[in-house]
Amino acid sequence: MSVRYIPVQWNRNKWLYDAVLLAAAVVYIAVFLYLAPQLADHTRPVDAAIWRARAFGTCAFLMLTVILAIGPLARLDARFLPLLYNRRHFGVLTFFIALGHALFILDWYFAFSRTPPLEALLGSNTAFGHLVGFPFEVLGIAALLVMAVMAFTSHDFWLSFLGPKLWKKLHLLVYIGYLGAVGHLAFGAWLDQGTAGLSLLLFGGAGAVAALHILSALKERRLAASAAVGMGASAEDHWIQVCPPLEIPDKRGRIVVLSPDERVAVFRNGDTIAAVANACAHQNGPLGEGKIVGGCITCPWHGFGYRMEDGKSPPPFTEMVPTYRLRLSDGMVYVHDQANPPGTYQEPIKLQEGVNA
Repeated sequence: MSVRYIPVQWNRNKWLYDAVLLAAAVVYIAVFLYLAPQLADHTRPVDAAIWRARAFGTCAFLMLTVILAIGPLARLDARFLPLLYNRRHFGVLTFFIALGHALFILDWYFAFSRTPPLEALLGSNTAFGHLVGFPFEVLGIAALLVMAVMAFTSHDFWLSFLGPKLWKKLHLLVYIGYLGAVGHLAFGAWLDQGTAGLSLLLFGGAGAVAALHILSALKERRLAASAAVGMGASAEDHWIQVCPPLEIPDKRGRIVVLSPDERVAVFRNGDTIAAVANACAHQNGPLGEGKIVGGCITCPWHGFGYRMEDGKSPPPFTEMVPTYRLRLSDGMVYVHDQANPPGTYQEPIKLQEGVNA
């Protein structure tokens, strides 16, 4: 965390994450430029500038596809969570690669004409009423603008300035950008030269993103349904069964679904158990997927920390999250479904010697 809007300083994981991203992008572009011309239909020659544009364009599309797949993958399998934590870096690099694609195109369109390249790009085809020959360039520009907004608002200053809810809604524009990218690729390169590789990238990528989101939504729906059953069993006193205390890993948490829109994170630190809201005050990150570091529940996304007993960040930080009441009955931990106001002290459960799972 930082009072200068920088939640986590650069560390080994971040350097490794970015190095792998950059290396993968470079390798993909290099392999594309080497292999694609050799596999192309030589009866329809394409010049080098277009190959470069397509290398950068398909790379950006593939990266955007992976970005949108990471979220549901992490919901379906916790082993994908490390890919989620620095996903903003992924988005920024994707924007710059997409920008490279756009610059190669502008350098090629009407390069020897007196017409300015951007004007030529947008004015040469306005057949919006036709499927074949649709001005796919407009869709590409829309996708690039969305990626630009997301890249330039990725810093924590904008998160603090706009607030987590508005910032999150702004970044949901990525789905609009992805639809634009799908249309740009489909009406452009795919209709022009629909190779097997391009078809796999376009339809396989978009289909995988859609399928993963559906599977993730179904899993969340099942969790919400099971939570509703659990709440029904204790509707009179509002206490929700969690699990035996030692089933919560030491210095880790267990996420409990209270309703379709509410989750609570129940943590154990040795013989002490406490509960806080699952949503981090920084960017609504899942606190229950984090761990206890230095006595504080630490968000896995950007390192914001909160004390177990009151949900407050240690001084000089001021962030806070709601806490929840807990009780231990018949060897089972229960959480009350009504949250305390953010920063409210709540006495943790102290386990007695001999308590077992």
